[in-house]
Amino acid sequence: MAKAEFTPFAAKLSNRLTSLVDQALFVAGKTIETEAALSITEGSVTGKNHVPSAPGQPPNADTRQLDKSIDTLPVQDHEVEVVATAPYAKHLEYGTSKMEPRPFMRPALAKNEQKARDLIAKAVNKATEGKS
Repeated sequence: MAKAEFTPFAAKLSNRLTSLVDQALFVAGKTIETEAALSITEGSVTGKNHVPSAPGQPPNADTRQLDKSIDTLPVQDHEVEVVATAPYAKHLEYGTSKMEPRPFMRPALAKNEQKARDLIAKAVNKATEGKS
């Protein structure tokens, strides 16, 4: 393949690869987001019968503000962030001087890390094989 013929091919492959990997990253982020939210809401009781979670366990939902604040945001090309914007999210995740951590984001990431890697690998394979 001559250079003139290769350049458009390479550009098309690069665009396809970028698009598919970015899509895979967003799906992976949504998977982690869902896992984190489910860990907060599974088995929890809101309202007057609410029972706080044990240290080291994900927080139990009470107001539902925390689980509803989790979102996946595209930050830049090839990067997404899964964030919890509730004002107390960081305190629950990492603890404070008066409270042990109730992590929900890090366990969700750990549980889905291989799935995220697999999604990205499939995107790369799909792009390089030319399959849609």
